[in-house]
Amino acid sequence: FAKLRRVYHDAFAELFGKQYELIHRLETAKLRNVAKFFANLLASDALTWRVLSCIHLTEDETTSSSRIFVKVLFLELAEILGLKQLNERLMEPSVQEDFSGIFPKDTPKNMRFSINFFTSIGLGGITDALREHLRNVPTAPLR
Repeated sequence: FAKLRRVYHDAFAELFGKQYELIHRLETAKLRNVAKFFANLLASDALTWRVLSCIHLTEDETTSSSRIFVKVLFLELAEILGLKQLNERLMEPSVQEDFSGIFPKDTPKNMRFSINFFTSIGLGGITDALREHLRNVPTAPLR
């Protein structure tokens, strides 16, 4: 239905941001259901992947609830699309800016957090580009 009418598409895109912002208020079972619902919308292209731009996967900007949401969302996407197709979607040049919060390149600490997060949930393969970027970041000299 979100694919059929633009009004639904826009409403679900707005709803994604609101749900993510308030995800800490949901019980774990409801949180998982919401994540799976949005994963299905994303996987079927009923929802643009640009909605993921509201996610900032850093130690300081996430709660345990938001990390569970991201975990379930990406595991469900990997199950539906397969790891190869998920990685291809995440590497599309047109949406790289929208994923800058999920795969932050601002500080080594944030890069490591994202890499460790995805590795711990079994999706370390989608962080290969971020790992390469981290390897090429110059290190500060020790004093």
